[in-house]
Amino acid sequence: MKIAIVYYSGTGNTEAMANKIAETLNGKADVSQITSDSFSPDDVEAYDAFAFGCPAMGAEVLEEETFEPMFTSIEGSLKGKKVVLFGSYGWGDGEWMRTWEERCKTDGIDVVGTVICQDAPDDVALNELEGLANSLL
Repeated sequence: MKIAIVYYSGTGNTEAMANKIAETLNGKADVSQITSDSFSPDDVEAYDAFAFGCPAMGAEVLEEETFEPMFTSIEGSLKGKKVVLFGSYGWGDGEWMRTWEERCKTDGIDVVGTVICQDAPDDVALNELEGLANSLL
C-alpha cells in the first residue's frame, strides 16, 4: 500500500504532525512525505491513501499560496480514497478544519478522521495521529 503525507508547515508544527504519521506507518506501508508545493494532480493515482496537513491561516483558512491551489487541483481525484486531515492553529477554535472536512465530504472524499492541535502537537495530538495513521492501512 502506498500512502502520501502531503503538507504545508510554516512554523514546523504541522511538519511535526506529518513526521508522526510517517513514523507510525514506517514498515507498514510505502510512505512518501511531500510538501504541498511539490505535489501535483499527476501524483494522485500513484497512492492508495492520503494524509493532508495544513495549519489554520489568516481568518481560519487553508494556506493560500501553495496548499489551497494544490488541494483544489486534486480534490476531484480523491473520491474513494481514504484521507486523514491534520493541522495546527494558533488562534480560533478549529473552524478551518471543520470547513475543510465538510468540503471533502461534500466532494465524496472518504475522510477517516481529523486531528488538530493548538501550536506544537502535544502527547494527546500525537496519540490521535498514531491512531488515524493506522486507519489508512
